Amino acid sequence: MTRKKVSLTYITNDSARKATFKKRKTGLMKKANELSTLCDIQACVIIYIQYESHPEVWPSPLGVQRIVSQFRSLPEMDQSKKMVNQETFLRQRIVKANEQLKKLRKENREKEMSRVMFQSLTGKPLQGLTMIIDMNDLGWLIDQNLKELVDKIKTRKEELAQRNPVPVLPTPAAAVHAAGDHAMNLNMQATRERREGLGFDKDEGE
Repeated sequence: MTRKKVSLTYITNDSARKATFKKRKTGLMKKANELSTLCDIQACVIIYIQYESHPEVWPSPLGVQRIVSQFRSLPEMDQSKKMVNQETFLRQRIVKANEQLKKLRKENREKEMSRVMFQSLTGKPLQGLTMIIDMNDLGWLIDQNLKELVDKIKTRKEELAQRNPVPVLPTPAAAVHAAGDHAMNLNMQATRERREGLGFDKDEGE
């Protein structure tokens, strides 16, 4: 059975809020202990509670003072690195949520334009494309699909060429040149044989 997703909103009921705090506080202390042990790091937890006079600390008051003193001895730039307060944290969450919303809207738009594109391929009339932006989006989507197809075809050809390399054949000019050399060698050999038969080479040697 799956756990019910908790809504991240302020708990208005006092008893329920205190029970949740006690449970989550124990879990937070446990996680801090695990993080410190597994990763061999120095960590501390300070929790201010509105209905208690003293804050909750971990691992101990002296341990917290030691870690806080080490932290304050660092340069201000290092102290503020990746440090957030509630306002900064919420702003980061809002920016991240807006980026995710923008991404989902783009994906939905592409799906809608894909449906229209395939609808047109079946011969059905394009319905609902009354705005210029719709036609621009559809044209962009078609261009993207064509580009992906061209890239896939190019990649496939390169893979096939690597698996089955085509033998390099002699060019016509190279073939003619080779044939000419062979014929010239045959003619020279025949000439030498005729000269030897007539005794020309013998007379020249004498």
